[in-house]
Amino acid sequence: MRNRFGTRPLGRAALAAAAAALVASCSARGCTARPRIPLAAYGKDYQTKVDFARLERRQALTRADLLKLTPANVAVLDQEEIDQVYARLTAGPIPDGAYRGTFFTARGGGLARLPEILGGLLGTAASAKIGVLEHVGGRLWQGKVFDRERRVLRNMITDRASMDWLLAKLKVDERSLTPVKTPDGRDAWLLFPAKVYCGQSLLDGRRESIVVDYAFSDELPGYQAAIDALGGRNGLQIRDEIRMVRPGFYLGRAYLSRVFALNFTLENQDVEKSASEGFLRTGRIDEDCWPGEGRITAAE
Repeated sequence: MRNRFGTRPLGRAALAAAAAALVASCSARGCTARPRIPLAAYGKDYQTKVDFARLERRQALTRADLLKLTPANVAVLDQEEIDQVYARLTAGPIPDGAYRGTFFTARGGGLARLPEILGGLLGTAASAKIGVLEHVGGRLWQGKVFDRERRVLRNMITDRASMDWLLAKLKVDERSLTPVKTPDGRDAWLLFPAKVYCGQSLLDGRRESIVVDYAFSDELPGYQAAIDALGGRNGLQIRDEIRMVRPGFYLGRAYLSRVFALNFTLENQDVEKSASEGFLRTGRIDEDCWPGEGRITAAE
């Protein structure tokens, strides 16, 4: 029997098993084996890659599949496989509060190809900035802090040594910056402000993603030009987009000058714990963005 959301409720045994899987050690940052989820085969040529609509119709990701995904094991997939996962997700609700972040590149796409794609002087400039971005992403960036009501966010930076490196690299006097507290009370810098809104995905236009746009960061309160300009329209021209894997866990894509650069994950374990039971029971997803035709619940 299907419920009013169009899916069959999970049985008690299945629900208990799924809940156990969600809170097991493999559900956090461990378990780096490839996730056992449906993925379409493809070859080296572009024409062998699967059509996303056909993939979703034939091999939709079930709630059980979504529970198998973690920040660690998504990162072992190649780029085409990550794209296949992302294309079968919906945006979910716009996050609120602090989300821990991890960025990663994958075989078959990302930062390494950016100078080649942009070419000329623009490619040379991008190449010079990639080292800065990799250092920022690798150690300095710890996630994003969302203000859902105002539809803005800032990036969370807590590592002292990496912050010192960045300030020296950009020749910025630390006294010109204003450190703040993260939502959990830790000392941090909240830098690189961005607007947050629903918009068309640059990968998959069948439905919207949550867009994080740095193009107009200089219009946001608290903008600190000496450092925040790095990500804006006169800097790296960063544009992120995210979709929800399950409550508290998002998969993201970062673009530089509208060219895909890297993947990232965002995770808030408090949200995951509080919202997981309802998601497991019904598959219902609260959508702030347009989910495409017929997408109200996660598939069985």
